[in-house]
Amino acid sequence: MVSQDDFSFWLNFSQASWDYQLIMADVWLKTFEEMKREGEGVNKWQHFLRVWSRIFDKNFAQQFGSQKAVIIQGEFLKLAISLFSQQQEIFRELLKLWELPQKITIEIFSLFYQHKIEMGVTPKIEIYRKDKMVLYRFVSQRESVNIPILIVYALVNRPEILDFRKGRSFIAGLVKAGFDVYLIDWGYPSYEDRYLTLDSYINGYINDCVEIIRDRHNIPQVNLLGICQGGTFSLCYSSLYPEKVKNLITIVTPVDFHTNEGLLNVWSGGSLGSQALDIDLMVDMLGNIPGNFFSLIFLMLKPFQLGVEKYVDLIEIIDSEDKLITFLTMEKWIFDSPDQAGEAFRQFMKDFYQGNKLIKGNLEIGNKQVNLSKINRPVLNIYGTHDHLVPPNSSLALEKYIPNSDYTALSFPVGHIGMFVSSKVQNVLTPKIAEWLEDKN
Repeated sequence: MVSQDDFSFWLNFSQASWDYQLIMADVWLKTFEEMKREGEGVNKWQHFLRVWSRIFDKNFAQQFGSQKAVIIQGEFLKLAISLFSQQQEIFRELLKLWELPQKITIEIFSLFYQHKIEMGVTPKIEIYRKDKMVLYRFVSQRESVNIPILIVYALVNRPEILDFRKGRSFIAGLVKAGFDVYLIDWGYPSYEDRYLTLDSYINGYINDCVEIIRDRHNIPQVNLLGICQGGTFSLCYSSLYPEKVKNLITIVTPVDFHTNEGLLNVWSGGSLGSQALDIDLMVDMLGNIPGNFFSLIFLMLKPFQLGVEKYVDLIEIIDSEDKLITFLTMEKWIFDSPDQAGEAFRQFMKDFYQGNKLIKGNLEIGNKQVNLSKINRPVLNIYGTHDHLVPPNSSLALEKYIPNSDYTALSFPVGHIGMFVSSKVQNVLTPKIAEWLEDKN
């Protein structure tokens, strides 16, 4: 027998779904109207799809960046999580379904090039392991005389993007420049890790790795290099342990989370909080947050460009083996997304995206106060001018909150991932970092 509560739930779910579809319908209508004007003279289907993708994604961002749409989307997601949390296996399988068409395409091509698709090309050795986390050291061809670099990557996706391919490896560039490079690999959190907190990651894992490097090299400080969320972690660490950090480098790192330029920030609740995204409900219902969920969210930021247009580009590069292998390697990395430890996700989303506590000065990590004004070390802040995940103004806000004048900002005309896979950027990025560090060491 259907209860009144069941009836009310399905009524609300149907209404939320309908409201969401109305916004999508508006996006489609606006796109059709603009396409009529801009599409005249387009006589090739590849060109048509590129023009369509640009127009659709622009309208999508405008519509779903509005307060009304964010509230509707938040309500729809809240009800969907409540529904699927009762059947988590179904929820996870549905998340996998959206990847299926892309994965089939990639698997077909990979059959012919599997032996050439590789990431993690620079030799490394395991130094330390704790729980799922592993600290690696990359082997240099010569004895380093520089202070070691510890790379702190994000919890989302895998750090192999930093060691992408021969000739396109950020890490190889640092090693070639004569630096001793260490990397924290967070691994793949499982259900038993759901209670890990930011305290576990920052005061625990990162501090453990810093201590090991200091002991191995008999030095008081290390160079800290943080990427994306790992850069935010590195800022927190440098505030809590400034005496252990010689120089700090942040790359595509969010600092001010209340920016309306990034759809990700708006959807995460930068201005609307739990109305946009009910973090507590997600974690309480799901435990760990599935990696597929993040992949879906990142795709939805530019649904046509990331979900359709890039596969049109695939057809055009199919005769170039090098470009095809680069594409397949990137796809392999994109679909390798670890789950997120629930409690760490809860705190990061609520304190950073929704509370913006990092720049407000009221952030606590493990009962320790994080204050950016305590970072009195040289800082190199690197950002991409076309980054849609971490908008430039989010990264550039850092200068306002650190006290010393030894601050350098460096930009590249690329997006978030292009910073590490663009061969043009790699030819410049690591030499710039090496030059800056050698001047500071």
